[in-house]
Amino acid sequence: MCLIIFAHHASAQYPFVLAANRDEFYQRPSQQAALWSDSPNSQILAGKDLQAGGTWLGITRNGRFAAVTNIRDPALTEQKTKSRGELTLNYLRGRQSPKQYSESLIPNFDDYAGYNLLIGDRKVLYYVNNHEQKVSKLEPGVYGLSNGLLNSSWPKINKGRQTLQKILDSELEPSIDLLLNMMYDQTPAADADLPTTGLPQALERSLSSAFIHHPGRQYGTLCSTAIIVEHEGGLRFGEQNFDESGLGTECHFFQLGE
Repeated sequence: MCLIIFAHHASAQYPFVLAANRDEFYQRPSQQAALWSDSPNSQILAGKDLQAGGTWLGITRNGRFAAVTNIRDPALTEQKTKSRGELTLNYLRGRQSPKQYSESLIPNFDDYAGYNLLIGDRKVLYYVNNHEQKVSKLEPGVYGLSNGLLNSSWPKINKGRQTLQKILDSELEPSIDLLLNMMYDQTPAADADLPTTGLPQALERSLSSAFIHHPGRQYGTLCSTAIIVEHEGGLRFGEQNFDESGLGTECHFFQLGE
């Protein structure tokens, strides 16, 4: 997962709204979003990484939510044996509160390559970063997360936060289609606005848009996800998948309640 734009209790009617893109190497096998048959009563709704078995983003019927991104730092070359996708899955399958689970990770920060992790439920949301070794409870607001720190001043984060805020401020009801369309933005950032993460400028530019299509590296956005949690308890989930040409393929929609 490489871009997550989300609103946490920034709207009285919609306590949680999210739009996200998963960027990955095309050859990495994965399963599209579905209710997992191996979870009790099909509680988990998520895509599945078929290589390591975890997930990049998922939610349960009762609103437990988890998502993970890696930290982009070429200086971090040490290989780790554990998959970051198990961090999300272990929470979704468990019963610990977001606070309990987030704090339980602290002794094992070094077991994983650099990650950003979002852990929450219908009431609270926590941010975990093992690179800075921090656990934070998030206040209500509109946030953006990519492969740096939370709310890093990257063009696609700033633009995504502004767009989501406009959607929430609009008189129109936020929709899954509107959120998914927002994540299909392929406009690269101006060179003067590019973040400095240690990558060559040309590569930094190609990764600066919300939606990524980089056939030379066989890498890009494989799916966009939108989640809307309503104050009354309803939950809407949509996923748009893409092929290696950057064209939309299957689209999945789920509507769940507690």
